[in-house]
Amino acid sequence: MPPLPPSLPVFDPRSVPIVGVDAHLPPVAPTEQQPDALRRRFAMPPPWTPEIRREPRFMDRAPAHAAVLVPIVLHPRPTVLLTERTTNLSTHSGQVAFPGGRTDPEDRDAIATALREAEEEVGLERQQVEVLGELSTYVTGSSFIVTPVVGLVEPGAPLRPNPGEVADVFEVPLDYLLDPAHHQRRLLRWEGHEREWFAIPYEDHGRTRFIWGATAGMLRNLYRFLAA
Repeated sequence: MPPLPPSLPVFDPRSVPIVGVDAHLPPVAPTEQQPDALRRRFAMPPPWTPEIRREPRFMDRAPAHAAVLVPIVLHPRPTVLLTERTTNLSTHSGQVAFPGGRTDPEDRDAIATALREAEEEVGLERQQVEVLGELSTYVTGSSFIVTPVVGLVEPGAPLRPNPGEVADVFEVPLDYLLDPAHHQRRLLRWEGHEREWFAIPYEDHGRTRFIWGATAGMLRNLYRFLAA
């Protein structure tokens, strides 16, 4: 395993320079974002290649398995349900994230982890989720091996966010997230090293929801899967 670079500085990801925006790539067609089209895509996946499989490692820790739920809410214009993590958490505090977390020994598989964590974090009951399938694993810089589990959720499913973990729950239109014109490439340079990631800022009633890092990377992989 390659040696770790110097510790990342404390930084505001919103202030990191934009080095590119992928407006030249086509968005996923609206017809491919509807429930039946999503079901067909996961039932018979096309050949595709995840754009991001592994982030540069920045933490010396043993790898750990985890899973997240990518909940697509079936409004006429589908949305993705996301959370803002509380600032007291030890990892990724204050960041936008999917519901999810570390795999427990009793979890049967990644789907079980994702559904359990979604229920614990936001109160989304597992019977409210129609699981479509999984995307390729995504290894974070902190050595979590994350399996994204994509599911469909009917609008109005009751939520009970856990105040110890979740500061806010919100939704972003799926077509916005699947349009690469909104995918920014950000590049941080420090002590002779570089770290690049995707960011997808979204204006939500006067508030900027700054989606970046692993969450944006997994959304980019979802784009690649649905655009293949």
